[in-house]
Formats: sequence, C-alpha cells, structure tokens
Amino acid sequence: MYHYLFLLCLIFVNADQECDVIDYAQWSPNPRNERPPLSKPVNLVIVQHTATETCSDDESCKVILIAVRQNHIEKLKFTDIGNSFYIGGNGMVYEGAGWNIGAHTRGFNDKSIGVSFIGDFRDTPPPNAALKAVQDFLSCSVKNENLDENYILVGHGQLSPTISPGVKLQEVIETWEHWRDNLL
Repeated sequence: MYHYLFLLCLIFVNADQECDVIDYAQWSPNPRNERPPLSKPVNLVIVQHTATETCSDDESCKVILIAVRQNHIEKLKFTDIGNSFYIGGNGMVYEGAGWNIGAHTRGFNDKSIGVSFIGDFRDTPPPNAALKAVQDFLSCSVKNENLDENYILVGHGQLSPTISPGVKLQEVIETWEHWRDNLL
C-alpha cells in the first residue's frame, strides 16, 4: 500500500518530467527567483529564439542557458531568466521561468508562455530534433492541462518589433496547427 502511495506522489511531484522537461535546478548552479504562477490552462504560446549559438548536446545547452540567464539579469535587469521554456538543438526542453510569469513579451507575460529555441534562426531553421521536442512538449502540456487544448501560437515578432524568432523559424511555425496570424 505504501509503495503505491509513494509512486503516486512521485507522479504528481514530477508532472513536468512526463513532458521530458529538464528541471531548472538540473542546469543552473543558482536558485531561481520565484515568480507568481500563471493561471492555467495557458492559452497563448509565444515562440522566440535566443539569438545565440546553437547547441547540440546537454553541456553546451546548459552553458548557453547560464549565459542567457546572466544576460537577462545583469544587462536587461529582469528578475531572472525571461522565457518559460528553452528548446535545445539536442531535442531537450529546459525549464526557464516554467509555468510562472516570465519576462519574455511586454504586455503578455502574465497570460502566456514564452518558448525560446536556443540559437539564431534568421537564416536556417532549428534542427528537426528541436522542432519535434517542442511539439511533443506542447502536446504533453495540453494533456497535463497546463496548456489549453485550443491554445494560440504566435512568433514573438508578431507582438513586438523584433527579429525573433527569426525568419526561418517563423516560416516553420506558420505551418503548425495552432499558429495564428493575429490574436483576434
């Protein structure tokens, strides 16, 4: 009996593990500054890119994420890393702000998640492993009721004057089922 209760507790504690998300504490040497949680299910996904080097293995992705966090805190004066989740070229999803309010898109931080692909995708699209990982993550997030089944997906440049998520990534997301050309 106790064995089953223990397993059930593990399932609830590690709900994001089901979506193959690498927990923030697994990649960052510093504790995250906690933020208020988003109201769930979230109905807006904003896709971005980090405009950094790409990464193809766990160690290089972690190095880039640590630098992104440091840039967000020191240069941009955010309270912590801005995006909710980061997608590595290795096909892994890394927790940033998670299902808490982030700092990724002015006017939308408290009602959306920011999903940022690690790399610069103005001239080339992300690797197939990264594209599959984000689609699997979004599907799993719907199943876990963190994301509304009728969520809307847009590129960051549709809401803010920026080059993000990059032309080639924008072209890809415009073929996805939940993409919309506007929020109306």
